[in-house]
Amino acid sequence: MSTRSALREQQTHTRSPWRWLISALIILAWLAAASFGGPLFGKIDEVSSNDQTAYLPESADATTVQTALDDFLGSDAIPAVVVFASDSQIDESLQAELADALSAATDAEGILEGTSPVLVSDDGEAAQAFVPIAADGEVGEITATLSESLRESVPAGIDVYITGPAGFTADLIAGFAGIDGILLLVALLAVLVILVIVYRSLLLPVIVLSTSLFALCVALLVVWWLAKFEVLLLSGQTQGILFILVIGAATDYSLLLVARFREELRHTDDRWRAVGAAWRGSFEPILASGGTVIAGLLCLLLSDLKSNSTLGPVAAIGIAFAMLAALSFLPAMLGLFGRAAFWPRRPKYDPELAARPDPLVGNGLWQRLARVIRRRPRVIWVVTTLVLAVAAIGVVQLKADGVPQSDLVLGASEARDGQAVLGEHFPGGSGSPVYVLVDADQMQDAADVLLADDGVDGVTITSEDSPSGSAPVTADGITAFGPPGTPAPEPTVVDGDVLLQGTLTAAADSVEAEQTVADLRAELDPLDAKLGGVTATAVDTNTASIHDRNLIIPVILAVILVILMLLLRAIVAPVLLILTTVLSFGSAMGVSALVFNGIFQFSGADPAVPLFGFVFLVALGIDYNIFLMTRVREESQRFGTREGVLRGLAVTGGVITSAGLVLAATFAALSVIPILFLVQLAFIVAFGVLLDTFVVRSLLVPALSYDIGKAIWWPSKLSRSDASHTESDAT
Repeated sequence: MSTRSALREQQTHTRSPWRWLISALIILAWLAAASFGGPLFGKIDEVSSNDQTAYLPESADATTVQTALDDFLGSDAIPAVVVFASDSQIDESLQAELADALSAATDAEGILEGTSPVLVSDDGEAAQAFVPIAADGEVGEITATLSESLRESVPAGIDVYITGPAGFTADLIAGFAGIDGILLLVALLAVLVILVIVYRSLLLPVIVLSTSLFALCVALLVVWWLAKFEVLLLSGQTQGILFILVIGAATDYSLLLVARFREELRHTDDRWRAVGAAWRGSFEPILASGGTVIAGLLCLLLSDLKSNSTLGPVAAIGIAFAMLAALSFLPAMLGLFGRAAFWPRRPKYDPELAARPDPLVGNGLWQRLARVIRRRPRVIWVVTTLVLAVAAIGVVQLKADGVPQSDLVLGASEARDGQAVLGEHFPGGSGSPVYVLVDADQMQDAADVLLADDGVDGVTITSEDSPSGSAPVTADGITAFGPPGTPAPEPTVVDGDVLLQGTLTAAADSVEAEQTVADLRAELDPLDAKLGGVTATAVDTNTASIHDRNLIIPVILAVILVILMLLLRAIVAPVLLILTTVLSFGSAMGVSALVFNGIFQFSGADPAVPLFGFVFLVALGIDYNIFLMTRVREESQRFGTREGVLRGLAVTGGVITSAGLVLAATFAALSVIPILFLVQLAFIVAFGVLLDTFVVRSLLVPALSYDIGKAIWWPSKLSRSDASHTESDAT
């Protein structure tokens, strides 16, 4: 050993106590922060909401009407529609028994005053009643208690269903119920199994998984308090995506750093020097990868829908802590454990190893693939491109124009069954009226428009003077109650406006109901009336989602392209990477459309599904190209572009494949939550990530880069000088 080497080694050992202390302090800091965030997993429902109107743009008609409802209806209530289906005709006696059962069941906490009488259908085979549920209460529990109480008290031969807005809200709450438990458990178990297989170690998977968990706990701590102070809106959907995104991203970044650490341990016997070299080699790709994802997510701030615009910063916070944990907590843990972290397969240090081994030597999978690409680069990228393009054709079959509210939750649904029964005996929109907010002077004109539409069964107006709180409106005006000569009740007027309610003939979440709302808006536009309610909310949500999709996707592409140009100091390579990633996204969406329509037979997809799929697939899919191309650029500076492409593929093949499997597994875990949106997103992202990992990053990008050669780095200096070595032109 030379004098300089001996001196460096002595200095390293002298600094080791400080490194031990700093590492211990970093670990303790993460442990302390995570101890505050961990208990919040069971308290997220305190600061979250699944009310669709809370996420609409403030300028949307449905939002304006929803805000005004409290002034007219006197309470912030969610209506539950109780449906009684009978085996026999419901006579006056049976109707009275149902009324008594309803009266007893609604005398409970969380149920507000104003329950309607039991109304019997024209065919006498069913009855319905409207029950106001406190919106600020535990809607799911209140609805379940109401349903159970009625089933126990109604006469034999009567089936009871709770449907309407409260029933479907209860379904959503039940669907998201497992998000704190089963979702996390399945995701962590899937990651653990993959890590054990990859590392064949007992301790290292625990270290990597701890990195992900600590990142999630601290991210949750920040997000929870921001939601608590109403800086951010949080929903069950956003919560589930945050969990999966942080676990997957933190594990991916950890895999990259651990791979560099293991590589360095073969060239030095000093664990701290290996940690430092691994950190320096991983810092740029991790920062670029995380920065790309964060930039893509923050583009969601341009969204009109608050459910999208709030997901951006929430998920960005998660990615930031995933990067921070991978670059601080993980190196500290690796420094403390050293080679013991890999037990029983510890990397061996070879003091005689003067140079790093050639990664292309050997018969491993990635070495063999590199040699195949060297022989037939053009054939490989052309064939791969054609296959992906054919798969992308299926995207035209994707039905992403919205789904009925009754299909949002998969599996059994009492609300869905109740809505079907309701539609057989009553107007389908019973309990979910369309609300019309209009100037009092234009009341009758607005009522006439509603009455003239075949999609509207009847019209009432909010009135404090009427027995039920609302009075029927006909073409002749407000219908009077009581004997002839009784004056008609006065409508409630707030700020010069009145509130009309139209009962739709079709189910509130049907295509027919949405068309009725669209027609009514066009006809009521001259009256400056605003429409709200369940159907109008769905229409406004879909419209905003389509606007967001068309605006945000091009912006994300432009932002990521700029980041890649700065990272790779080139123009050609970033453009090619963007094009290959977009092609991969199109293929994933095409295959997903065929699977959704042909195998799962879903009724459709939310317009936000393609947007979210694009954000995660492009932002995350580009990660693997970043991991690959940053290493290719590093190798190209020493060995030339074509040799650098092959060496970069051989060196990063294993770690990127492992990272892809982890991310696909974590997103696939979303499918355990029986919410249609999350199940569809789980399939799209999981399949797309695997496509990126095994096809785009393994075949298309390396073969295309090899075929183009040093021109891929244009206009940087590397595209002219390439390397001090002679570039191989072997084919």
